Amino acid sequence: MLSFFRTYSTLQIISLLALLALIRLPFLLAPPPLLIPELNWMLVGEQLRNGNLLYRDIWDSLSPLSALVYWLMDLAFGRSQLAYHIAGTAVGAFQVLYFNWVTNTRDIYPDRNLIPGLIYALFLNMSFDCSTLSPVLLSTTFLLLAFGTLIKQMERRGATDEVFEVGFYISLATLFYLPSALFILWAVMALLLYTGASFRQHSLSLFGFAFPILLTVLYYYMADSLDDFNRNLLASVFRVRQYDLTDFQTLLASLFLPLAMGSLGVLSLFRQTTRFNNFQQRCQQIMMLWAVTALLSVALMPFLAPMMFISFVPTLAFFAAYYFQGIRRELMAEAIFTGVFLFTLLILYQGALQFVPRWELGRLSALQVKPSAIDGQVRQEKILVLGEDISPYRYNRAATPYLNWDLAKYDLRNLDNYESVISVYDHFRKDPPNYIIDREKVIEKLFQRAPALGALYEKTSIEGVYRRKGEARKSV
Repeated sequence: MLSFFRTYSTLQIISLLALLALIRLPFLLAPPPLLIPELNWMLVGEQLRNGNLLYRDIWDSLSPLSALVYWLMDLAFGRSQLAYHIAGTAVGAFQVLYFNWVTNTRDIYPDRNLIPGLIYALFLNMSFDCSTLSPVLLSTTFLLLAFGTLIKQMERRGATDEVFEVGFYISLATLFYLPSALFILWAVMALLLYTGASFRQHSLSLFGFAFPILLTVLYYYMADSLDDFNRNLLASVFRVRQYDLTDFQTLLASLFLPLAMGSLGVLSLFRQTTRFNNFQQRCQQIMMLWAVTALLSVALMPFLAPMMFISFVPTLAFFAAYYFQGIRRELMAEAIFTGVFLFTLLILYQGALQFVPRWELGRLSALQVKPSAIDGQVRQEKILVLGEDISPYRYNRAATPYLNWDLAKYDLRNLDNYESVISVYDHFRKDPPNYIIDREKVIEKLFQRAPALGALYEKTSIEGVYRRKGEARKSV
């Protein structure tokens, strides 16, 4: 396979896109398990379509541009997991083509070919959750655009005013996925160390970064929701850990080969230094800075899953391409790549389709939407789920702003505070749920603090499930 992609032509480009589509084709025929984050994104898009304002009427830590994309997805397709995977594949295809285009047009490698794009496409399939339209995938697109602009600056003797675009792209990446803000440090260091940027040009890049963010802050200020924006987005990045992923075996299995190939690529550079000119060496150093920045962002991840590590894919593919192109014996290179390719597909398809029964590797079981006790009786109702597992929303609609439990604690774990009780009461009055699924055992205390609210609900035969009085009786 490597030998076929060692040439750069239209046929190879079409073949690369066809290969990516072919790898993802089983997901279109047999959808993989729906994940809690995917359901959460669908709920946010649905709530936005209903006229609610993110952070004020929807308490969630999702970044604003990602929420905008999910709103558009809901307008076009509703709650369609298939649409999310098709859109994710389209975004991935753009990244593959753009990454390979940049590396070839800027002569980052000694030879022009499609091997960097091939490896990028393979690493994008390290787990089935990487194929969905995640905020990290969307954010990485703009980080790649920033990388392309930065490399263009390095080709010249001095930086130009186009450095504004570098900051601007990183700002958009931040508005898709907040931890991407760390990459402004990557850009500043790269401009400082590897270009002749002046103080004015550094200021331009920082202004490009600040401009979209300030516009977003202004929007929420005009909507009188700046405090909600600060609490639910800006402050949440340091404290919200939304899901508890215990499937570390899947995480390690998915990341092992990309990390190993990337590391071998870095090591291979030490025995190939004479092959690279000064520009290529600076590109390698910039990608090392990218790797360090991506590593720092791990501490800010809201949960751990392979899809959260997509921002590592450009740097891992970048260095892995050096490794495979540096192997002198073509047969050995083909054998190693074939082994990596087959093992990656094994993890991918075992996770998505579970070819081997009762083997949980790759399944991300902790993140899957699970059957709920109310699924058979309560459907298409407005409900409120108090807890991390939002699976009951799968066949129902969300009521009240309390979508994210880590943020809902701000009110519902603080019921000894009069203002919190009033806030909860007002939210219930504006958008009352027909059913409440209380996994955190806070509702009884709420009903004690707000008897008028407690009078509207009654217990059902299922523990922790409350029904609004006057609703059609259902056997729950």
